[in-house]
Amino acid sequence: MARNSSAQRQWDESDVRVRANKKGSRPRTKQRPRHEDAVIARVIAVDRGRYTCVVNEQSDDQRTVVCIRAKELRRKPIVPGDQVGVVGDVSGDPDTLARIVRIEPRATVLRRSADDTDPVERVIVANADRLVLVLATESPTPRTGFVDRGLAAASDAGITPVICMTKTDLKDPAEFLTYVEALDVQTVSTEPSDTHGGRPAAGVHEESLAISNASIDRLRTILDGHISVFLGPSGVGKSTLVNALTGSERATGGVNDVTGRGRHTSSSARALRMPDTSPGTWVIDTPGIRSLGLAHVSEEELLNSFTDLVPATADCPRGCLHTQDSPGCALDEWVQRPEASPAAPLRLESLRRLLGASRGETQSGADEKQLGQAIT
Repeated sequence: MARNSSAQRQWDESDVRVRANKKGSRPRTKQRPRHEDAVIARVIAVDRGRYTCVVNEQSDDQRTVVCIRAKELRRKPIVPGDQVGVVGDVSGDPDTLARIVRIEPRATVLRRSADDTDPVERVIVANADRLVLVLATESPTPRTGFVDRGLAAASDAGITPVICMTKTDLKDPAEFLTYVEALDVQTVSTEPSDTHGGRPAAGVHEESLAISNASIDRLRTILDGHISVFLGPSGVGKSTLVNALTGSERATGGVNDVTGRGRHTSSSARALRMPDTSPGTWVIDTPGIRSLGLAHVSEEELLNSFTDLVPATADCPRGCLHTQDSPGCALDEWVQRPEASPAAPLRLESLRRLLGASRGETQSGADEKQLGQAIT
């Protein structure tokens, strides 16, 4: 009789026993809220766990809100340029705090590693479509290795590179720019304003010189309608350019006369609007970098970033490693042809150094500097 009564019993939810969670009494679930009411915002600054975002960036109701990120995003990097979903108090009033609950799909991601063997990727910015490589003609000395690394990082991210030369009053940039004249890369040089009396003597703290209006107008035309990130060593004048373009007051500094290295003045990346430009125009200033590791970039992508050398690889034997002792490598003959650019042998040498670094080959101190792994 007991078995029959048990078989005829009607079961319901109250008969289900849920094992208590160790960290709480709520049952564990993999279903997360969809947050369909989340407001889309753009991250413009990150500072010690607080994210400054702009809501409704292309409307009259634009406002800035401060956010924290949701617990489920704690292992996902959120960087300037990201578009995120925000819930909570998005009024932008003082002492209010919203919450980032999701990261929208990124169009591009600019990344780097600490060195060429470090497997950990560090995201610099997201959704940028212009990478401005800023170099000074002197103080600090520009390095072709940094240019090649920047072009490889841009190629990997799908970002259009631009090379900007500063401090042209110290040295003519034409000689350095011959290194990239065979490439389809836009270059721009800035001149100091005529109203400035000149740079101070050696040993005196060097303040940034004002940039001429003509130089700023040329750069503004190139960046109009784009999200542009400025990347370069300390002391080359990135923040000075950003201040001139945006009207902001980012801290600037000079170069140490003893070490030849720039002083770190920007401590974090920040996106700024550029006035008198199309909607959606942003300029992202970044701290000076002393290494630009490419551990995340494949050998194929490294080769593709050397667009002037890629055609020669069609004559290389299958499986060619493109090293100096690779049998039948067509690159050596290619760079000696009359139609090759004067910088072709140097660029081939740089390519082989980058390929060697990606394979774990050690570099001497001098080679590291030329390679750009040690930029300053």
